[in-house]
Amino acid sequence: MLDPSSSEEESDELLEEERRDVLVAAGGGSPRSLPPAPRDSRGREAGAARAASPSPSVLSEGREEQERLQREEREKRLRLQLYVFIARCIAHPFNAKQPTDMARRQQKLNKQQLQVLKERFQAFLNGETQIVADEAFCNAVRSYYEVFLKSDRVARMVHSGGCSASDFRDVFKKNIEKRVRSLPEIDGLSKETVLSSWLAKYDAIYRGEEDFCKQPNRMALSAVSELILSKEQLYEMFQQILGIKKLEHQLIYNACQLDNGDEQAAQIRRELDGRLQLAEQMARERKFPKFVTKEMENMYIEELRSSVNLLMANLESLPVSKGGPEFKLQKLKRSQNSAFLDIGDENEVQLSKSDVVLSFTLEIVIMEVQGLKSVAPNRIVYCTMEVEGGEKLQTDQAEASRPQWGTQGDFTTTHPRPVVKVKLFTESTGVLALEDKELGRVVLYPTSNSPKSPDLHKMIVPKNSQDSDLKIKLAVRMDKPPHMKHCGYLYALGQKVWKRWKKRYFVLVQVSQYTFAMCSYREKKSEPQELMQLEGYTVDYTAPHTGLQGGRMFFNAVKEGDTVIFASDDEQDRILWVQAMYRATGQSYKPVPASQAQKMNLKGGNANTDISPLYTDRGQKHGMDEFISANPCKFDHASLFRLLQRQTLDHRLNDSYSCLGWFSPGQVFVLDEYCARYGVRGCHRHLCYLDELIEYSENGSVIDPTLLHYSFAFCASHVHGNRPDGIGTVSVEEKERFEEIKDRLSSLLENQISHFRYCFPFGRPEGALKATLSLLERVLMKDIATPIPAEEVKKVVRKCLEKAALINYTRLTEYAKIEETMNQATPARKLEEVLHLAELCIEVLQQNEEHHSEAFAWWPELLAEHAEKFLSLYSVDMDSALEAQPQDSWDSFPLFQLLNNALRNDTLLCNGKFHKHLQEIFVPMVVRYIDLMESSIAQSIHRGLEQESWQPVNNGSATSEDLFWKLDALQMFVFDLHWPEPEFAHHLEQRLKLMATDMIEACVKRTRIAFELKLQKTNKSTDLRIPSCLCTMFNVLVDAKKQTAKLCILDGGQEFASQWQQYHSKIDDLIEETVKEIISLLVSKVVSVLEGVLSKLSRYDEGTFFSSLVSFTVKAAAKYVDVPKPGMDLADTYIMFVRQNQDILREKINEEMYIEKLFDAQRRKQNTEGG
Repeated sequence: MLDPSSSEEESDELLEEERRDVLVAAGGGSPRSLPPAPRDSRGREAGAARAASPSPSVLSEGREEQERLQREEREKRLRLQLYVFIARCIAHPFNAKQPTDMARRQQKLNKQQLQVLKERFQAFLNGETQIVADEAFCNAVRSYYEVFLKSDRVARMVHSGGCSASDFRDVFKKNIEKRVRSLPEIDGLSKETVLSSWLAKYDAIYRGEEDFCKQPNRMALSAVSELILSKEQLYEMFQQILGIKKLEHQLIYNACQLDNGDEQAAQIRRELDGRLQLAEQMARERKFPKFVTKEMENMYIEELRSSVNLLMANLESLPVSKGGPEFKLQKLKRSQNSAFLDIGDENEVQLSKSDVVLSFTLEIVIMEVQGLKSVAPNRIVYCTMEVEGGEKLQTDQAEASRPQWGTQGDFTTTHPRPVVKVKLFTESTGVLALEDKELGRVVLYPTSNSPKSPDLHKMIVPKNSQDSDLKIKLAVRMDKPPHMKHCGYLYALGQKVWKRWKKRYFVLVQVSQYTFAMCSYREKKSEPQELMQLEGYTVDYTAPHTGLQGGRMFFNAVKEGDTVIFASDDEQDRILWVQAMYRATGQSYKPVPASQAQKMNLKGGNANTDISPLYTDRGQKHGMDEFISANPCKFDHASLFRLLQRQTLDHRLNDSYSCLGWFSPGQVFVLDEYCARYGVRGCHRHLCYLDELIEYSENGSVIDPTLLHYSFAFCASHVHGNRPDGIGTVSVEEKERFEEIKDRLSSLLENQISHFRYCFPFGRPEGALKATLSLLERVLMKDIATPIPAEEVKKVVRKCLEKAALINYTRLTEYAKIEETMNQATPARKLEEVLHLAELCIEVLQQNEEHHSEAFAWWPELLAEHAEKFLSLYSVDMDSALEAQPQDSWDSFPLFQLLNNALRNDTLLCNGKFHKHLQEIFVPMVVRYIDLMESSIAQSIHRGLEQESWQPVNNGSATSEDLFWKLDALQMFVFDLHWPEPEFAHHLEQRLKLMATDMIEACVKRTRIAFELKLQKTNKSTDLRIPSCLCTMFNVLVDAKKQTAKLCILDGGQEFASQWQQYHSKIDDLIEETVKEIISLLVSKVVSVLEGVLSKLSRYDEGTFFSSLVSFTVKAAAKYVDVPKPGMDLADTYIMFVRQNQDILREKINEEMYIEKLFDAQRRKQNTEGG
């Protein structure tokens, strides 16, 4: 039992002061503040009062304050009364258990912890931590930080209490899984290993240097609320829920005897009997709640009876007292409408004597023997002990000089009045002695009420023994079996049993929760001599009977046709017997001793109060008597439970767990027990629950839609007459409240779906949006059996998503502050803002696809329609910004690329309404851009070639390089557009290829002309060295040949192959012919030089005058020096000419193949000329 922490006097004064402060202006029987008595007219104060009479506003304020105090006092009294009922449910539950299969809730994150998380991740990104990470992980953390942690939607969800650390980790895990899958494979390193490593690093960042989620060593109540709670923890929890002070709990605990299982079981029996009586009274008076049909009135009475009988069966199925060793419950029959058995009824099963056999455990501890003188000090002595009818035990041996043992013997017996024998022996020294010598004995008759402490007992010694004062110190402890509620000696006289007035040993035995018996026992007997079942009896105090000798304090048990008179030797024993029998009989009348009844009458109290006499004065003293003695059957438990459930839910949503509206196991247990014990209808319970959950959800709290679905389905099945528990009655109030809640729930769900990005940010709570859609379908059903057509659900969801598009875009523009910019900004600024807005829109659509598409898997086209509606709103701002751009401004193409790249990869949005609108806007711009680029490139070719210096630049000249770069850039630009419409995309490609062909053709022709003109200006002597400009021109043609393969070949189907191949071969042929012509021109130039050399060499031919003269001169000079042969210097000069020009060509021409062709042509020509 819990005792008050302070002394009784101190607690009395504190409580009286607190109650006095509150009750100053309370109504009812509470003291009121009275106006002061009027004074004499001559008094100064009376005149002052008249001069300063209060104004109406002051009176109104005083009245409001008084009403407020009265209201607070009523609420306080109501909570105290409710706590009394709850405390009884916790103290002795017999219907519910704390569930062990509920999902474990995670600790919620608050705003301070979110801020700490942001700081930790920011510190990691700034390189202020010791965590080593690669660039890929840093990018993943940066994305997580920017997109998730800094999101205002996450901040709102944290504020509403719907986020846990697990949610944050799951979002990060989902994010990095996509990133890790996109990484290239690395030999020896699996992606699962990378994923685990990244999660470990995330945990390290999350925890930081000290884990703020770590709880102190002693966990608070809120920290253990997810566990199975003890009774003390449940008391503490509901004290917090209802605002009950610890002192008030202690007073209630003591006064209600919450630690006394027998008292609580008796209270339950009285409550159930009262509920049956109320049901019978309702049936007699025909005062029923208003039901939807008249036939339900009789069904309602049967439901009440069956529910009470079920509770009785539950109570009776409980063990009489937990831990009873070998006691088995008796299954006794009972009529449907009767709460108790009647032993006098021949149709009822009566108890036999074997049904009340008890089992006792005795502990006998032998300490020492005193006064032993008849044996020598060195002789061995020992003791034996036995319970008559059982085995015998022996102590260790000891010397007679120190006969001490401290030995304990344990015995089991079925005798309520056993006989214990303890004997003292010494070993016999005689050779022929068969038994040891007995020195003394003691016979004890213990009971369960006997003292448990060791005591000296005088032993009976043999005749002529010297030990006349032999004593033994021992203790006999006899336990009290759990089902033995009281025992002791009483005088009794009855009409059917105990027909002689004499003193007997009585035991009050509980056979089952509803069966008790008064049994009288004799010594050494396990079965009672006589017994009386107490069902139907009423116990009360009586005055002394003068004709009966023996016994001082009288009480009796009365039943129709029988009266049994009992008497005890003292008042306290009588009170304990009456109290025990009062619990056993289950009577509604509470017996009060005459002395206490007189005191209560003097105080104006009610003698029929449901409070133990041991606590009556104390309960009254603290003002708790009215709450403790209140009859639960006279309260509206539906209203009380609504208050209890509201307060419990409020407490639950404000604890440290992200519960989403789910109660903790301990709270579910207490609420279940309260509903079962006090008859709260299940439909009322779930309607109230739905009402509270919807209200919290409307105010921004995160509520699990699965929980709403469960309660709604229960109520729907009840209202539509399909309850699984067989409750068939439906009240008008239940039906009306159900329809009202159904409308509210439908509006709530539609609103949540319309705000799905904000009610379920990043798909949190997991699966909540999908459950919301499922619940919406359930709510839209007309009844429980007829499914709603899929098109109707689809229609509602489509309407919600249309609203969602407007909501999402409106909030997005508010976030981007687009309205302010679009009204006053320059065209360039408008385009920049629209481009930024497009990035945000794409991010929204990607998040919808990533986090919410699974929920809309039933209707993927609806999510596509939502996206189209969302983009159509964006198109208004986009069109406005594009219209503001100057003509022939190409800065808007990145906008097209951004949007098109996002849309073309979406199977549902590709070539959708917005996508086609986007193409319609940019088709003219693309065509205009290509036209201008074509004209610009043509002009650049013309001007470039006119001013071309033909200095080598990369693979050609400056003009050719500029041409090929522009053509390639233009084609890459159009390719990067990834135009989604195939026909126009092919048209663009074909046009660009044709344009490239024309431009290259013009460049080749102009280069050929320039080559010929430049070559003509060179001389024909062996001093000729091919200029680098000619090599550059040759390289231009070579590069043009290469570029045609990239810029002029069309990647089309077979239908384009023949015509395009024919067209493309023309430019190839042109380049090949031009190259051949250039080679021919070069060869011709070299041949002309050869011809000049040959003409000079012909003068040295034999037979000519010049040849003879030269030959004579050479021969004369050869006598003195080495003189070369005539013409060899020319040959050497020519050879040098050829070699150096070949080196120039090899060095400056980029294509080896054409060089070989050139040399082959040159050799063939030279051979022809030389021949």
